[in-house]
Amino acid sequence: MNINPLEFMKNASKIQEQAKHAQEQLDTISATGSAGGGIVKVTFNGKMEMTDIYIDPIAVDPRDVQMLQDLIVAASTAARKNVQDEIKVKLGPMVDGLNIPGLSGMLGNLGL
Repeated sequence: MNINPLEFMKNASKIQEQAKHAQEQLDTISATGSAGGGIVKVTFNGKMEMTDIYIDPIAVDPRDVQMLQDLIVAASTAARKNVQDEIKVKLGPMVDGLNIPGLSGMLGNLGL
């Protein structure tokens, strides 16, 4: 990949502004995934950090811990996918077409 240093410097403030805006957008994103008809709900923020979990008491059966574990995994997977979709909606148009070194890796780490 050839990067023209002069062109890069000319656009550096624009890129920095867009990166700041992207970070601000990530701070506002939150999505919840559920499993078992809402028995388990998990919420992630735009940084893919789990911020909340809800487990309906009906799901707490000491004889079937495996089911509860499966529901938590399923709800977490759904929440991460919902966050990724929200990030694409909010940040997709802004970063689409930008060739910023490291940005594609950052988005790749988020699963985008």
